[in-house]
Amino acid sequence: MTDTVTDPVYETIRLAATQEGLAVVTLNRPDVHNAFNALVIEELTDAFDAIADQETIRMMILRGNGPSFSAGADLNWMKQAAELHTREDNERDAERLAAMLQSLFDMPQMTLALVHGAAMGGGAGLVAACDVAVAMKGTKFRFSEVRLGLTPATISPYVIDAIGPRWARALFVTAETFDADYAERMGLVHYVVDDQAGMTAMEEHLANLVFAAAPGAIADAKKLVADVTGEVIDKDLGHDTARRIAARRASDEGKEGIAAFLEKRKPNWAR
Repeated sequence: MTDTVTDPVYETIRLAATQEGLAVVTLNRPDVHNAFNALVIEELTDAFDAIADQETIRMMILRGNGPSFSAGADLNWMKQAAELHTREDNERDAERLAAMLQSLFDMPQMTLALVHGAAMGGGAGLVAACDVAVAMKGTKFRFSEVRLGLTPATISPYVIDAIGPRWARALFVTAETFDADYAERMGLVHYVVDDQAGMTAMEEHLANLVFAAAPGAIADAKKLVADVTGEVIDKDLGHDTARRIAARRASDEGKEGIAAFLEKRKPNWAR
């Protein structure tokens, strides 16, 4: 796919898009292993919201420039916040981080984290908030907050959703470092690849799958998982899911997809 737009405005991230509908967000503070500060959070939120609002974008990739995906929060920034800010200021900072993660999690497009080097603390939280995660063998992960006298509060909903409360409790309280294979076994990442060539091949494979699927159906499928998770399996839930599939069958995408299958042709959204 050919890049057509590269956003020159951002200072701490890069945003590129293609004519085909792929957006790539790159964390771009390699000297500090792409650690978060207030500006990173602000720019990621802006980029995620812009992508979510763009119907021509079908998929978003999140990656890091330099030796690491992300080291999590910038400790110098956190130190300054603790020393100079009021409690209310600290809460506003934390709310901005929570809002950024929510923007990523709620994005209607398929989101893919490509992880290498290290994903620590909030960096691992970004991984958990994406729909699919691919890690390079040797990548290190850690929820290190308790070593700093903190807790992984803002990332916890996404991490617990990804790996479950049992694993989350163990990793949150021990701050144990674990590798990509371990992350795959617990569900934090879905695929582990050996090298950059493997990463590129997996990225292309997943993009081919996404671009063969209906974009509206992808958005609805993501919402379906969010809405059904944790619900009691009863008649009310059955009625709700029946209404959803009925609406999909009657939608333009549903009609086109079924017609294309029966006519042995590609649907009009396929790339």
